[in-house]
Amino acid sequence: MDMTLTPIGVVKNSIKDLETEDWKKAVCEIIVNEDQKEALSLIEEFSHVIVLYWMHKVSPSQRLVMRVHPRGRQDLPLVGVLASRSPARPNPIGVSTVTLLERRDNVLKVMGLDAADGTPVLDIKPYIPGYDSPAKAETPDWVTK
Repeated sequence: MDMTLTPIGVVKNSIKDLETEDWKKAVCEIIVNEDQKEALSLIEEFSHVIVLYWMHKVSPSQRLVMRVHPRGRQDLPLVGVLASRSPARPNPIGVSTVTLLERRDNVLKVMGLDAADGTPVLDIKPYIPGYDSPAKAETPDWVTK
């Protein structure tokens, strides 16, 4: 099965290298395509949104990687990429929950998006605690190290 994804917008910020810059505090803009701006109606009523994006800087060879040390730390176990948040994955789709600071027409100003300048945005969803925060979620101990 082949799939085609069409970006709904693009990230604009000053971040060139996610490894060296503090993206958690970075404020950036998501410029939504003009033909999609009606889809933003009332999104400004939410404090947070979930952004799905295509990690366009991931190379074809990185997409073949199947196991990684989380965060590149050798002291953490070697895990499958699907058990990690590594950008090196078969389909480099990124997901971030961000603070929505402002909406101006087709532009969302957000904070905490870990995407570089020029990153294609695939989708935006409102953050809804009842859906997006499982009550009894568990993670392995190494996640918090």
